[in-house]
Amino acid sequence: QVQLVESGGGLVQAGGSLRLSCAASGRTFSRYAMDWFRQAPGKEREFVAAINWNGGNTYYADSVKGRFTISRDNAKNTVYLQMDSLKPEDTAVYYCAQAAVFSFGPMSPPDMDYWGQGTQVTVSS
Repeated sequence: QVQLVESGGGLVQAGGSLRLSCAASGRTFSRYAMDWFRQAPGKEREFVAAINWNGGNTYYADSVKGRFTISRDNAKNTVYLQMDSLKPEDTAVYYCAQAAVFSFGPMSPPDMDYWGQGTQVTVSS
């Protein structure tokens, strides 16, 4: 049993920053890869970023590379997504998810074992 709860979303102007948090509870967290996805209205859920169990490896979608940073604090059972230089096209519901494996490439939603409820990020122009 794993529960993931996202927080930190909100409304921000283009060029601004937000930091999303995903707190995990239940089963062990430290040995699992974590991912962030996002989904805009009418669009498919898309991969954003991934991090391996100890934070030593990360991978980003081309659309966010250089602007977003994924990190984790296993002592706090939390994964973060620091979002800088936000653009209106970043507007979406952001979801964190837990996976059994990490890979240097975009993950697909079916590869995820657990999902959070999502947090809304809205970037105004």
